Amino acid sequence: AGVIPAVLQYFVLFNHGNTPEKIIQFLLTAAEIGSIFKKGATISAAMGGCQAEIGVSSAMAAAGLTEASGGSQRQAMMAAEIAMEHHLGMTCDPIGGLVQIPCIERNTMGAIKAITASQLALQSTPDFARVSLDGVINTMWDTAKDMNFKYKETSEGGLAINVPLGLKEC
Repeated sequence: AGVIPAVLQYFVLFNHGNTPEKIIQFLLTAAEIGSIFKKGATISAAMGGCQAEIGVSSAMAAAGLTEASGGSQRQAMMAAEIAMEHHLGMTCDPIGGLVQIPCIERNTMGAIKAITASQLALQSTPDFARVSLDGVINTMWDTAKDMNFKYKETSEGGLAINVPLGLKEC
């Protein structure tokens, strides 16, 4: 996914306090969030739809950006939760079986959601959060298990069958 590189580039270009150490902190935090999702749910679109790829990468980027921007670990977890919460149920339905449409735009939207989730978390107090990261991971996994197989990277449902584009047009 292109979410993490896009959000990292945003951090480098627009955060005047960026240093190599902050970039490493961003990446390590993002990696840990990804590991938590892998242990508690999945990071595979074939198992969980696009929520498992773009949703998780958005959560990873949100947490990395939050901590690298001076947020606490709890704010980083809150940012990850916010980002994933708004990807729950997202299908993986690539047109023509190619990772192009709608995948490229979903990466863009995942990056925007990550930045927004980070900003929300940085302006919030995690003590008042109503949804926990563990809660959203459990919900993501339940949603993945309930999701019909045709919405899990098969190109047999959703946009893949409802948008009349051929491979040449993709």
